Amino acid sequence: MSDNLMEQVVSAANVERALRAVIRNKGAPGIDKMTTAQLENHVQQHWESIREKLLAGKWTPSPVRLVEIAKDGGGTRRLGIPTVVDRWIQKMLLGVLEPLFEPSMSEHSYGFRPGRSQHDAVKAAQRYVQEGKSWVVDIDIKAFFDHVNHDILLHKLGQVIQDKRVLRLIGRYLRAGIMINGVVRESEEGTPQGSPLSPLLSNIYLDALDQELARRKLSFCRYADDCNIYVSSPRSAERVMANMSEWLSKELRLQINAEKSATGRPWERGYLGFSIERDGNISLAKRSIEKLKDKVREYWRSCQSRSSEQLRDAWRAYLRGWWNYFRLVQVRRPLKPLSGWIRRHIRKCFWLRWHSAKGRYNALRRLGITGQLLKTAGSTRGAWRIAASGALQKALNNARLRRHGFLTPADLCDA
Repeated sequence: MSDNLMEQVVSAANVERALRAVIRNKGAPGIDKMTTAQLENHVQQHWESIREKLLAGKWTPSPVRLVEIAKDGGGTRRLGIPTVVDRWIQKMLLGVLEPLFEPSMSEHSYGFRPGRSQHDAVKAAQRYVQEGKSWVVDIDIKAFFDHVNHDILLHKLGQVIQDKRVLRLIGRYLRAGIMINGVVRESEEGTPQGSPLSPLLSNIYLDALDQELARRKLSFCRYADDCNIYVSSPRSAERVMANMSEWLSKELRLQINAEKSATGRPWERGYLGFSIERDGNISLAKRSIEKLKDKVREYWRSCQSRSSEQLRDAWRAYLRGWWNYFRLVQVRRPLKPLSGWIRRHIRKCFWLRWHSAKGRYNALRRLGITGQLLKTAGSTRGAWRIAASGALQKALNNARLRRHGFLTPADLCDA
């Protein structure tokens, strides 16, 4: 709306806020290897030159550094890591653009928005199920961040932003390219995950989807590119899936991920790690339980070069973060057997770390085991079976594990 947005971008207060945010967030360096710790000194030395280039519309972003990280469901996710200077400039842009676009965005959009969270999206889904919408159209957009169409996005931006310098700068960021093995590969589409501006740009791009769903009077909640639409019958679900797949392809040039998208019951489909049960209560999605079990196996491997206290502290830090997210769960019955399974892994880990029959005998004695139960020390049975034995159950009982900080989800649930 304003034709002097760039002046707002380089205002002293906005520059300082963006600088503090980048330093606080830390993160890996880009292709120039400059760290966030070095950024403030660099800004002090070069700010006038950077400011002049931004005001003249002549700032040229650097290509991003490609990093591939493993995805939970297999495969890898490509992240583009901008230089810290470009992260800072994108934060400056974000500080001015977000207030422009945020007020007009859909109330049903929850991802990467101030004051909104995944929990809000799940609670919205819960309300739809409680209203009787017992079928869900679970839409996952295939490689969304890789396939954002630059022309469509810049057109949407241009409907609000009148300052050509800002539009050109965003266009340059979109086309900055990726450096792979020292060679820059130009970007013809997509917005790199890992850049501060990408979440806002993705919401601006998908706002058209929100508007279309609202125009059709459909009940939906969207978190980034993960959109759930709630309807009352299987026929409606299939029709909505077909119609929206066609609409996304035609209007936004996006494809639905056939492997991850489907219609079904909310209690059979996970949403952001949760499921909504028939009675409308929130439960853990099956996949979330399996992911937690994978983490248990990882954290409680016996062959790690860490002390017992270090194993405990690392696990406890992870578990507290896990529970901070999943505390929304109302159906907590599954937590009890899950917690028993976790304790068995902890006991198995200790048994293996005691190594020899003599070491196990001494450890059991220190833990108060006497009489026939001490014979367990010489057992040749497998560690998993021993972990459920009377000797280990008594030596490392629930109360003792809890007292020494070896926590489980049930412990946090009861706290």
